[in-house]
Order: sequence, then C-alpha cells, then structure tokens
Amino acid sequence: MPVTEEDQLLVGADLDGELDPVNAIALARRIAHDPALAAERDRVTALHNVLHTKIVPEAPSDVLRARIEKAVGLRRPARAPSWMALAASVMAATALGSGVTFVTTNPQQGETTADVVVSDHIRALMAPQPIDVASSDKHTVKPWFNGRIPEAPRVVDLSKDDFPLVGGRLDVIGRDPVPTLVYRHRKHIISLTAVPAPGKADATPVERTDDGYNLVTWTEGGVTYWAVSDVAAADLARFAELFRNASENQ
Repeated sequence: MPVTEEDQLLVGADLDGELDPVNAIALARRIAHDPALAAERDRVTALHNVLHTKIVPEAPSDVLRARIEKAVGLRRPARAPSWMALAASVMAATALGSGVTFVTTNPQQGETTADVVVSDHIRALMAPQPIDVASSDKHTVKPWFNGRIPEAPRVVDLSKDDFPLVGGRLDVIGRDPVPTLVYRHRKHIISLTAVPAPGKADATPVERTDDGYNLVTWTEGGVTYWAVSDVAAADLARFAELFRNASENQ
C-alpha cells in the first residue's frame, strides 16, 4: 500500500516526539507490518538527522512563530511544543512534497476522561484492527492483560444477547495504561474502558454524548467503566446494563 500524505505527517510528528503514547504505539505497529511505511520512516529519519546537524538552534522571533502557527493551523496549547522541532517538521514535510503539516500534542490539562476514551475509540477504529488481542473467548482475553497492567479487567460473555466479545486492547489515560474490552453489536464496535478508581463510591450509569459518540459511564467495585460507541444510545445503555448484571462465570 502506498504511503499517504497523512502517513508522512504522522511519521514526522513521531520523530519530533509530538505524538501521544497511543498514537505512537499505533504507528509503531503499522510500521512493523508495512515495509513501505518503514522505508518512509527511515527516509524521514535521515532527513531529520541532516536538518538537526545543519541547523543551529536559536529562539524564533515572534513573527516566525506566528507564521508557523498560521501555516499549520496550530492552536497554542497550555505548554507550547519545541519551536525548533516544529520548524523542522514543517521543513521536512515541505521537502517530502507536502504543503502542510500538523502536530499532535499530549492531552491538555483541561481534557476530560470522556474526551480521552472517545479519542482512543476513534484511533482504534482508524487502526488496521481495533484490538491488541483478538478473541471471543473471555478466558483468552482476560489473561492477556496479566503482566501488562496491575489487575486484569472483569470480562463477561454477552454473545447470547447480540453483544459478542471481539477482544481487548491497552489504552492510555493520563500516563497510565488501562484495559479496554471490545464488543460488537451488529456492525458497530463498542469500547469498554475500565479505569481503576480505588475508594470511589459506586455510581449508577450516566448517559451522555461526546463529539457525536454515545457514552455510558458508571462506577462499581473500585472501577469506573466507560462504554463508548456510535451505536444507538438505547442499545449502548442496554449493553451497559447487561454487562453490570452478568456474571463472569456464565
């Protein structure tokens, strides 16, 4: 598969250290299975090495900073990225024949858990597959998390209710890896992220929407669950209820 302009920009942002952990991991997985993308990474790495060798770091002027922001459509985050790295990204993208570039920053301080789980869900849908471990068997999915996170999540079988288990993956909230179970309902994917919440009181499900996606969140047994999907709100609420009432032994 040919390398797209978006892939070129992602590789440049990754080499500048501007990708968040989830995007960086997803890109590394793609590079490992795509020789063309790996070759692109090597080419851009060589270009970056030349740029960093030939360009003497200096503080950019306010005029240059404003021009760079305008060129990439950047909204200045709470903690600005390295302007030298940003300038190098723009130059690298130009050398590769691209007219624009972008930078993905780490989650900003005002970003909520809902924002993060929706972003993780969207990134998973854009990846070659939305899971790290593919299985409909809870006895395969649950042990996969052992050793990767402090405690494996609760996994239940809801296939008889038309919510079959697809697998699981690791997501990142803040700087902590968290387990996400992936279920399917008809043609829709449901991501269920389990965020440790020790000492937090149990709370009944709350429904909401975020960026066009439906969410249901609740807290139970020291864990806050976040279910997100583009499935109908009523179906997602039913999924949450079935999950809450199901036994791991069934």
